[in-house]
Amino acid sequence: MIPAKWLKPYMYSKATKVLMVCAIPLISTITSQAVAQITKLQVPENAHTKSYGNGWECDISFRDIDGKCVPVKVPENAYATMKSYGIGWECHHGFKERQNSFCEEIFIPKNGYLDSYGTGWRCARGYEKIDKTCEPIVLPKHAFLSGDVYSPSWSCERGFVKTPDNCVAIIVPKNAYLNSSGYGEPWVCERGYLKNNDTCDLVDIPKNAYFDDASYGPGWKCGRGFSEIDGACTAIQLPKNAHLSRVGNRWECNRNFEKSSGKCTLRN
Repeated sequence: MIPAKWLKPYMYSKATKVLMVCAIPLISTITSQAVAQITKLQVPENAHTKSYGNGWECDISFRDIDGKCVPVKVPENAYATMKSYGIGWECHHGFKERQNSFCEEIFIPKNGYLDSYGTGWRCARGYEKIDKTCEPIVLPKHAFLSGDVYSPSWSCERGFVKTPDNCVAIIVPKNAYLNSSGYGEPWVCERGYLKNNDTCDLVDIPKNAYFDDASYGPGWKCGRGFSEIDGACTAIQLPKNAHLSRVGNRWECNRNFEKSSGKCTLRN
């Protein structure tokens, strides 16, 4: 009698062969179905199978219409884009596409010109676009053409501020001058003065201080080694093991010391 342990490998091998024999018809069936599906895929004329995914797509310059690839009809004043997407054509420079079917010539009014894209128009210098015409720009007094192609296309002369329709004279108070930066207030106070509503007030700088034109504060700052107390600059008294801060208007304890009750004590 053959031992059971000798029979197990033989039994496994036999079962495996049976499974393989049974699987062959199944694989053959699946393969046949796949071939049948490929065979059923009918690629129309002027088309090709997709490089990825399933199905087909029309060649360049052809479009799918009811399952057929028909040539793209390029209208007058247009050219073929030679692309597989879109309508297949674009209008020439100076023409605009209408209703995906034709190219209409762009109307350019008198004193106008075709823009660089060739799809619209702009007015020449000295004229502004009003509806479909280019009308002369009426300059208010003390104004000049700015050369800006967008409205408004004029600016005011120095010393005047722009309103929607006019150039209004800037009233510069005493101890001030016109601001030429192009932003901010129309006038700026002279050094040593600060703006107070519509005037420039002289800054009263205390001893041991210097002028500071910041938009906040009293208009002055204490020099290094002094701190502001009650509107004056008082000398800073350094305790032992302390030094002036980077700004110089307060003190800090040296390394390994900490502030305590106005003194610098050694850390434990």
